[in-house]
Amino acid sequence: MITPDVLVIGGGPAGLTAATELADRAAGHVLVVDREPAAGGIPRHSDHTGYGLRDLHRVLTGPAYARHLVRQATRAGAEIRTRTMVTGWADDHTVDVTSPEGRYRIRPRSIVLATGARERPRTARRIPGDRPHGVYTTGQLQNLVHLHHRPVGERAVIVGGELVSWSAVVTLREAGCTPALMISQYPKAESYAAFNAAGRTLLRVPVATRSRVTRIIGKGRCQAVELEHLDTGRRRTVACDTVVFTGDWIPDHELARAAGIALDAGTLGPLTDTALRTSRPGVFAAGNLLHPVDTADVAALDGRHVAQQVIGHLHGMPRPADGVRLVADAPFRWVAPQILRPGDPAPARGRLLLWTDEFVRFPQVTVRQDGRVLARRTLTWPAAPGRVFRVPSGLLTGVSPTGGPVRIGLR
Repeated sequence: MITPDVLVIGGGPAGLTAATELADRAAGHVLVVDREPAAGGIPRHSDHTGYGLRDLHRVLTGPAYARHLVRQATRAGAEIRTRTMVTGWADDHTVDVTSPEGRYRIRPRSIVLATGARERPRTARRIPGDRPHGVYTTGQLQNLVHLHHRPVGERAVIVGGELVSWSAVVTLREAGCTPALMISQYPKAESYAAFNAAGRTLLRVPVATRSRVTRIIGKGRCQAVELEHLDTGRRRTVACDTVVFTGDWIPDHELARAAGIALDAGTLGPLTDTALRTSRPGVFAAGNLLHPVDTADVAALDGRHVAQQVIGHLHGMPRPADGVRLVADAPFRWVAPQILRPGDPAPARGRLLLWTDEFVRFPQVTVRQDGRVLARRTLTWPAAPGRVFRVPSGLLTGVSPTGGPVRIGLR
């Protein structure tokens, strides 16, 4: 039995940043466990630039960013154990662990779940057809290329138009594979306009919008995909030996589910308040486990935010009374966090995070409670599918702590 003060499960940006803050603030023995051979999370095998802008105020490649976070946590005094997997719960405050050193248990005073998110593979998307080689998610592709230095194919189709989709394009080009086509179900690719324009002009990748993959073709190795236009129903076949499914994120919530922690029906991650408490006392959550999926630096800032709340718990701060639920109205799919309690801090960066299924260039956000409009504001940035939409938490100022659910929508 190991008894650290804080156990952080997951060694990605959120978990490592939380560990650094906790160790810096003398929270006692801070232990980070990660099932991978090295800590750092997804950035470890995302060998392109663009990491660290919001948390470090500089730009690094993914591997450099991962190494920096590991160094920070280690220098602060946190202990990091890799190849260490939490397999279950012995009781409400004790977890079972398996590692090369054997099986053991950890009973901390507080736990931070920072297990992140993953892309849904082809099987979870129910794409029919053959079962050939050459079909990946972005994570599988980057792991194969950047960590194992293996070849992929010669001509690829990318399913999805999110930021991570362009990351897949860069990885394919580095592996010597030509990205032939990107496919998006929306009227425009989900990524930021600057990335879409650069992708079309510099990377020379055409984008088929309002389209979906209806079949994968190939015996042994992928040979083609069949596409359908969602508006006309017209189908065509595109030759390729590689297919990369990008985006369509789901949180790695198995541990939360096994613990009986309440999950949010929208995000499928743990239900949390603005202090990032879960429904189990002493158990907190941070990063893309809560909002699948945001950028690595935003996940890191979640880790910084949750550290102060964990310290409050360690010092005996009582759990506040029941709060008010925040509910996302269509076209929003989810909002995070989902509970507003009196006396709690504002959410990380003073922002609520939402996910929309429709593109709105000049969104007017409305906040309602008990049939009354509490706030209405037109924001200068668009609400777009495939990326997180940020709303200032100051719009919640007029919420009554004794009222009904608070509904956040678009006029």
